[in-house]
Amino acid sequence: MAHFPGAPRPYYDLSTGISPYAYPLRMPDPAVLARLPEEDEEADLQAAAAFAYGLSNPDMVVAGAGSQSLIALLPRLLPAQRVCLLGPTYSGHAQAWRLQGVPVQQVTDPAALEQAATQPGTVCVVCNPNNPDGRLLSADWLHTLANTCAAHGTILIVDEAFADFEQQSVAPLLPHPVLVVLRSFGKTYGLPGVRLGFLLASPETAAQARAVLGSWPVGSLGLAAGRQALRDTAWLRTARTQARVAHTRLTNLLDATGLRHTGQASLFTLVLHPDAPSLWRHFCTYGLVTRIFADQPGRLRLGLPATDAAWSRLETALQAWAASPKSPVSQPGS
Repeated sequence: MAHFPGAPRPYYDLSTGISPYAYPLRMPDPAVLARLPEEDEEADLQAAAAFAYGLSNPDMVVAGAGSQSLIALLPRLLPAQRVCLLGPTYSGHAQAWRLQGVPVQQVTDPAALEQAATQPGTVCVVCNPNNPDGRLLSADWLHTLANTCAAHGTILIVDEAFADFEQQSVAPLLPHPVLVVLRSFGKTYGLPGVRLGFLLASPETAAQARAVLGSWPVGSLGLAAGRQALRDTAWLRTARTQARVAHTRLTNLLDATGLRHTGQASLFTLVLHPDAPSLWRHFCTYGLVTRIFADQPGRLRLGLPATDAAWSRLETALQAWAASPKSPVSQPGS
């Protein structure tokens, strides 16, 4: 906002991939904030998460203050000589392992990850759907990969931060001896400020994770939000449909502008353009914040607008971009 003072206000943030459909949370009685969470409240949150993610046993659920905190926990929990990431992907995974001195390799071909899974001491990491390109791998393929890991003494982590909208989860495979699944509450339910996420694993691995996290890893607000929302299957079905409709609307706008895009994730799409930073600056002049990547200069990620006003401004910005002789449009198929 400081760099683009002439942009219309308010700014609309399309950079995150967080659902624009916030869950209608009933706030807890403020009195619960005056005491520590009770064990039965924490157990009920685990049960709600097990229900939501298709697990047979709440003991396979570890709740934490956002999935980011659980990503940082993994290098302390899982033995690894090396890590192989299927990327380009969310940078937080590589950062967490490198901070603990574990070598990290990134591969772009799923076949290369399959090969890495046969090397003992390797932790394989997949984001599904992937961030930022929205690539979606089938649960069947990931199941086969998990079995390969089990046969060769390796571990598979599947980050399913956006999986609630895509229905290709491997969480129901648990308990699996070498599979760890991460789920994000804030992205799905449009409540990132609650700071709630889940690690799903075998009861033994989950117990170790809870021991490392220590007492009261989730505050009273997170407990209340999770216990409400995770059992509200009707709301999730509606939000899933809304997101798919909105994603189609977004890709139709990009098609009309002539901008190439990719991805199967409902909550965002990835625009492919040789001068993505110029497109980012163009959006900023219209009060729209999008996401560019320093290591991927030909890519820009767009989330879903939350309001009619945001949709209107995005459409205006795209029309202006297409009409500008200074901004070459990448033709479809180029």
